[in-house]
Amino acid sequence: MTSPSQPSQSPTAFDAPGDSPLAPPGCPAHALGPDGLRRLYGPEADADLAGVYEKLRAEYGPVAPALIHEDVPMWAVLGHTENLQMVSTTSLFNRDSRNWTAVKDGTAGPTHPLAPVFTFQPMCAMEEGAEHLRLRSPVTAAVETVEHRELRRSINRATQEIINRFSERGRCEVVGEFAEHLPMMVMLEMLGAPEAYSERIVQATRDLLKGGESAIACNEYLMGILMDLAVRRRAQPLEDDFTSTLITAPSGLTDDEVAQNLRVILIATYEGSANLIANVLRVVLTDPRFRARLNGGQMTVPEAVEQSLWDEPPFSANVGYFAKADTELGGQRIRAGDGLIFGIQPGNADPRVRPEPGAHMMGNRSHLAFGGGPHECPGQDIGRAVAEIGVDAFLMRLPDAELEVPESELRWTSTIMGRHLVELPVDFSPRPPQDVKSQPGQLPSQRPDWKITSGAVPTPPAATAPMPAPAAPAAPEPAAQPPYSYAQPNPQEQVGLGVWQRFLRWWRGE
Repeated sequence: MTSPSQPSQSPTAFDAPGDSPLAPPGCPAHALGPDGLRRLYGPEADADLAGVYEKLRAEYGPVAPALIHEDVPMWAVLGHTENLQMVSTTSLFNRDSRNWTAVKDGTAGPTHPLAPVFTFQPMCAMEEGAEHLRLRSPVTAAVETVEHRELRRSINRATQEIINRFSERGRCEVVGEFAEHLPMMVMLEMLGAPEAYSERIVQATRDLLKGGESAIACNEYLMGILMDLAVRRRAQPLEDDFTSTLITAPSGLTDDEVAQNLRVILIATYEGSANLIANVLRVVLTDPRFRARLNGGQMTVPEAVEQSLWDEPPFSANVGYFAKADTELGGQRIRAGDGLIFGIQPGNADPRVRPEPGAHMMGNRSHLAFGGGPHECPGQDIGRAVAEIGVDAFLMRLPDAELEVPESELRWTSTIMGRHLVELPVDFSPRPPQDVKSQPGQLPSQRPDWKITSGAVPTPPAATAPMPAPAAPAAPEPAAQPPYSYAQPNPQEQVGLGVWQRFLRWWRGE
């Protein structure tokens, strides 16, 4: 098998079945690139990238040759086992794109649309060995400074503040007005730059992840904000502060290294949480059985989030890993300098792991959504918390939320990096704004006339009609607390509370 980094001179070396240079316009063969390789970008991939991966799996097996933007060849790793083998075998594969033949010969140069993603930068996600440990250990220490009880309070406050913006309207667009804003608000507060939160930084991050013409400018804008934060914290470090911990760690990170690590943490957690929130709420709004399981207690919100990490991982792939020596992977000959794509979505869909597509994976966390090996995401629990609490609070605050359009009208944008829901318009009974420090007072429920195929706005229940009974006792609203304070439990108030009620209080940060 010819290495994709050194395409064969034979025009038929990678011909797909039925491919022909004489194929007429409109023929599926026109979706193929040089040597008949499938493109992981363009119309076919944008419409159904998962389908393209499955075609590659059928044609080549667990590791397949493919093309990224500008027809740069890479290996797409599709098998679950093969992906884990690649990310764990540091003697053969690493994240340093300076080893990539396409970078060395200029095929994948600094103006490539995915350059902000694969260009080597001095951060732990791209280093290895002793240098990886030097850069990774401050990140691990910084993550450990995050007090999860206060993090949950922060997420809930941000959720209530965002929902207050549209609760009186009786409708919202979940992706653009909620899912894309909550993670950014929470993460900037956690990193120590809450003042940087704005619509502009949300859109810049989205454009950066799309990998389009504006990606480089958006990356520079984001890095400017993070570099400013690094400089300010070095001049005046704070105790138990995330960014200050990166700066004061024994590893002696430079300002640039601090800013690069902050960028990786911010983007990974932001994109992961935003997509998770949108995907889980979409399933709740379109699948009555899924919603019934949540309402009936057969499934918890954390379990729903974990299922989404299997079915629709926030990042469908990572570009990329690079071979340090000649080797073999998944039956393919990999040459030193070849580039490989960490196939998260196709790895999760590997029929050797999930013989039945879409099978429920209750309690199974062996998905690839957070990577693996030495570069496994250190902040995955933070991302899970943002998604879990955000979804839970949204459903409790707006229990009768319903999809405003037919499910068939929902649209996605797709890149090699991930699949992003464009819009998720919902309507609900208008509600007054809520104290941002209070907790939602009702478990998720649905309208009596709830349907998934109707695009018409249903008639809301009469004002005098009682709300549906909650599935479990609602937690009482705690007294308002100033930011970064901890409410002391009242011993008398705890008397008579069962294990479930006490767990709910802990979960919501009460």
